[in-house]
Amino acid sequence: MPVPIPPRGRAGQVRRRVTLAALPAALLTLAVAGAAPGATAPAAQPSAPATRSPARAGTAPAAQAAPAPRPRVFDAAPARASLRRLLPRHAGQFTLVSDPGAGPDGFTVSGTAGAITVRGSTGATLLTGVGWYLQHVAGADIGWPGDSIGMLPAELPAVPAPVTRSALVAHRYALNDTDDGYSGPYRTFEEHQRQIDLLALHGINEVFVQVGAEYPYYRALQRFGYTAEELREWIPGPGHQSWWLLQNLSGFGGPVSEELMRGRAELGGKIADQLRSLGMTPVLPGYFGTVPPSFAERNPGAATVPQGDWAGFDRPDWLDPVSPPFARLAAAYYAEQRAVFGDSSMYRMSPLHEGGLTGSVDVKAAAGAVQQALWAAHPGALWAVLGWQDDPTKELLSGVDTSKLLILDGLSDRYNRLDRETRWGGAPYAIGSIYNFGGHTTIGANTSVWIDRFQSWRAKPDSALTGIAYLPEATGTNPAAFDLFTDLAWEPGPVDQQKWFADFAGRRYGAPDAEAAAAWDELRKGPYSTSSGLWSESQDSLFSARPSLTAAGSAYWSPKGMRYPAGSVRRALDHLLKVDPGLRGSSAYRFDLVDTARQVLANHSRVLLPRIKAAYEAKDLALFRELTADWAHREKQLDELVGSDPNFLLGSWLSAARAHGADEAEQDRYEYDARSVLSVWGRQSTSEGGHLHDYANREWSGLISELYARRWSSYFASLDEALVRQAAPKAIDWHTFEDGWARLTTRHPARPTGDPYALATAIAATLPEVN
Repeated sequence: MPVPIPPRGRAGQVRRRVTLAALPAALLTLAVAGAAPGATAPAAQPSAPATRSPARAGTAPAAQAAPAPRPRVFDAAPARASLRRLLPRHAGQFTLVSDPGAGPDGFTVSGTAGAITVRGSTGATLLTGVGWYLQHVAGADIGWPGDSIGMLPAELPAVPAPVTRSALVAHRYALNDTDDGYSGPYRTFEEHQRQIDLLALHGINEVFVQVGAEYPYYRALQRFGYTAEELREWIPGPGHQSWWLLQNLSGFGGPVSEELMRGRAELGGKIADQLRSLGMTPVLPGYFGTVPPSFAERNPGAATVPQGDWAGFDRPDWLDPVSPPFARLAAAYYAEQRAVFGDSSMYRMSPLHEGGLTGSVDVKAAAGAVQQALWAAHPGALWAVLGWQDDPTKELLSGVDTSKLLILDGLSDRYNRLDRETRWGGAPYAIGSIYNFGGHTTIGANTSVWIDRFQSWRAKPDSALTGIAYLPEATGTNPAAFDLFTDLAWEPGPVDQQKWFADFAGRRYGAPDAEAAAAWDELRKGPYSTSSGLWSESQDSLFSARPSLTAAGSAYWSPKGMRYPAGSVRRALDHLLKVDPGLRGSSAYRFDLVDTARQVLANHSRVLLPRIKAAYEAKDLALFRELTADWAHREKQLDELVGSDPNFLLGSWLSAARAHGADEAEQDRYEYDARSVLSVWGRQSTSEGGHLHDYANREWSGLISELYARRWSSYFASLDEALVRQAAPKAIDWHTFEDGWARLTTRHPARPTGDPYALATAIAATLPEVN
């Protein structure tokens, strides 16, 4: 049997070490049914808002009808610990006060110079109050990534008059289902803790916790006819587990070791505990029926539906939630999950995601059974479902109590003529944005669309908008977008986009600066003012595209052309280079300078490639060689530029993956998992047939030089030979080329080198200005 992890009670604390296998039969029945003997009372969680939609099929258990408990004083110590991590030199100048009377989501900031008091309703809102103070009084930024706290004076400035803020919406949700795979499946607790601190600082109160989600499956399914070895083959490597939880694939990147799964489960439990300690809700994966092959043959009475194909992968089967074994398996899953992660009031599930097959399943009845199984383990828990493509369907919504449902709308800013109340029958939803796909390093977002729709959709007489959902497929890019989107939930009046960016420029580097303001106004007018209608993300780079003279984008599913005038970014770079030298020392400035220069080069790739194509078609060998040499030079410039900032290093990504292997073979396996998701993504059928190659392209040092530049060099060499021989170019098997790279184990620097300012200056000096 697996080595146990210390179980957690309902509040997330570690209880005495015990395994389900060691329990007497009667007690085991209680545990599997969700009774969790010995668990303590639930931790206080943000309450769900009242909704306008009636219960659809059944209601929450009667226990939920009891009056809500009175607000109670909470322990502010975890918030103080977060503050010390965020502001190590200035934390002592803040007094954080537990204030249950502040309302469900509110804070008040007051104080004199060097003595700032923040009162708040939870540990997280205390930190949100600190964030408000830094943004509006101290003029500093702690972004994601980059900060300017080194520019703060020794004594913090006074608050002119006490300021109170309350959240405009109850739900401030963060993290896409894919974030763990694309942002870093092998991150440490300290990295996750930093993420939680930043989310709290920016007003988030509900966070998806995916790390370790495989372990409850692994434990529970061993009681339903599967061996540990079979399950370790079925569960994919961490880099691909996001899509396994979405019921899209299985097995790839494995097998995983039990040690890895236990370590990830322990990490996930610590993340959940950290969130609870701040009064935030850890949103845990729920169980909706994913099973390994041959489940029905091993479990009499089970009915399963093959889910077919997802981008070339065989999807896991779906256990009909109405069939008798479902309730037993769901109970076992939730019991195992509770033992490691504790309880929560909110669970993430998206049945039939991206083309799942219903077969003969009654979706309405199935949805009701899924919700009832959740409630059997966690009475009255909220079901969070992703609003994406056609989901959630009317059939699913008709089978559940929608007052206990929250739709995380991933398409709010992508398309026009959206009516969410009509589409989802009045079910509560959170306005969301997916402005980053696959971890692309491109900058930009439809920020003006966010501002307009958040205000207008909330103001509708029948509005069901009850939250915001921060849903980029990967976090840690576009700090301005993160700041602005999360501000929507806390600004009492309509956000003025132009003023917001001007204020952002004033705090981003620690003090107002005319050149910084001009730079960010150019970025505002360009990549941060793209329109809705078809896309929510900006175009990616051609340097990272699979080589072709007609390449229009790197990822198959991304925009194929510029979404804004390239001149806006080019002018922004010139302004950033003129920022006062006294403001250039912050990590925020260095990141923005590198990121903007990187984007200038990326945009230039779309100018340079058509010229190369024209030279090739004109059979002008000399010009072709001159232009392809320039292309290679720009790639080298790009690799050196991004190598000067810690946020753009392939070496960090690979080192983290290898650190989880117990021996060289396991280290190599996890490195392949980490490399493949950036390149081939999956096997040949998925990379090619499913168009997933380069889906997670990003301009990182090491990735550019070792994969992208070598790929283009090989391609241009074949065209050069064709011009010399006056023959057709030789075909190149790109999947074999890319998979060969994914199987390398070469090492790359995990620390930045070079001078960002000098490198960015060289780029600006050799690239012409554009309109």
